[in-house]
Amino acid sequence: MRKRFVVWAAAFTLLLAGCAAGSDGAPQDTGTVTADPVVVRYGISNAWDALMPYNSVSGSNYARIIYDKIYDRLAYVHADGTLSPRAARSWKSVDDGYGIEFALDERFSFHDGTPVTAQNWVETFRLMTDPDCPMLGRDNFSVLAGTDENGYALSEHSVAAEAVDAYTLKLTFKNPTSPEDFLLDKNREFYVLPTHLLEGGVSADLMDLDLWKAPVGSGPCKFVSELAGSQLILEANKEYPLGTPGFDRLVITVMDKSNLLTALISGDLDYYAFGGSVSADDAQVAEQNGLTVLRGTVPNTFFELMLNGASLPDARIRRAVELALDKELLCQHSTNGLGTVTDSSIPPTSPYAGEGSAAGRDVETAKALLEEAGYDGRTYRLACTSNRAGLAALMQQNLADAGISISIETVDSATMFAGMSDGTYDMGIASHTPGPLPLWFVGTRLTENNNIFHVSDLSEYDVYIQRIQMETDPDAKQDLVQALEDYLAQERPFVPLWFGTALHAQSPTVSGIDYASSSFSNENVWEWEKQE
Repeated sequence: MRKRFVVWAAAFTLLLAGCAAGSDGAPQDTGTVTADPVVVRYGISNAWDALMPYNSVSGSNYARIIYDKIYDRLAYVHADGTLSPRAARSWKSVDDGYGIEFALDERFSFHDGTPVTAQNWVETFRLMTDPDCPMLGRDNFSVLAGTDENGYALSEHSVAAEAVDAYTLKLTFKNPTSPEDFLLDKNREFYVLPTHLLEGGVSADLMDLDLWKAPVGSGPCKFVSELAGSQLILEANKEYPLGTPGFDRLVITVMDKSNLLTALISGDLDYYAFGGSVSADDAQVAEQNGLTVLRGTVPNTFFELMLNGASLPDARIRRAVELALDKELLCQHSTNGLGTVTDSSIPPTSPYAGEGSAAGRDVETAKALLEEAGYDGRTYRLACTSNRAGLAALMQQNLADAGISISIETVDSATMFAGMSDGTYDMGIASHTPGPLPLWFVGTRLTENNNIFHVSDLSEYDVYIQRIQMETDPDAKQDLVQALEDYLAQERPFVPLWFGTALHAQSPTVSGIDYASSSFSNENVWEWEKQE
């Protein structure tokens, strides 16, 4: 029998008591004379879809960047893949690499003043892995011992999360896992919940609790009010251990992406997610209007040409597609010099990146491979979003030079990925936010549950992936990664194209922003300072 949750009434009114907010984040007149609050006006082009961090339908970065401010994660991930303490002040590997112990920062507390302890983290993990809990994104927990392949606990309290003492959290994994690899891969997925405000076991009604309409977290900002899908008003958590934000209110407003830079230039915004990114053309506009544009040093976008292994079953044809493409020309067209061509999904800044450079275009070899494979001249269907139609047209010309015929279909992103998944399309142009780990891409797209490239036999990939996951010696792991890269180059289930580097329009009114690290869906708002 499911138990009911009891939510303390105080939690709903704690952050709103005595403070009604207007649409600009300024308090309404309640008869008390107060100084005008220091407000940071923050723009975002897509709305969050929930304020409960384990109830996001999209699981998108637009939701994660919101959760990052209200709730806490174990660490802060920098753009270069290094880590800084956040809720955990340190971590270490235990149990021959199968476990990680996190020493939690004892200064952290929830917004109602209750200390955050290891038990809160354990209870969060138990709630989210209980089969009765209707959470989304549960498969993120499947790396933990005591769960099945979908992240469900095998039995009551079986998930391997343990409070060693009040401020030491221990996680145990199915495979050897270094703290760095775990945090780089999963840090943005895990948040500590105010489990002290919940009494009893798991309920099917968990996600519908009124608590999530006025959430209580432990992050650098406290909830004030929400206009669903439009605006979110937060206030600075003056007791945040990592630092006091240099503002009183953070007003987050959803607006069309094309209007973000205009609003920043006009002064209607102080900053926009993610990292104030701009295109090369918009960077010129920003600079002409007095803004400073910062070029990132770490790749934040990975471009690939998805291939359908069922309709292109011969590896020679897939390799011919790659050789026929002028990656340098395509990259220049898309990035205006802000990209680096690649033959790998591993970013060049990753410690696992190889030393070789991407192979150049070779149309004659592509033709020879096509003839050897018996290519019959069929026309392949290439899907892309409307903003990449020009890029697709260049690809069409490149491939035609080698004798490969394609037709272009312009669709929205969801339709393209659905069409690649069900086999409607033969090729698709896609981009992703890269991670520094060697399997960030391959390990999620060449699996039985997500075989988007329609590889007929995944067994060889399974062996490589499992061996890399199990290896703890850095040199041996590097050798295994290179062996997988060599196999990918031979089979070429997808075509790596290039890595792009972001340009950031810097805020003219807020200092201390870590622009590049926003690509990991975390922002150092406790170090932001609004200039008066």
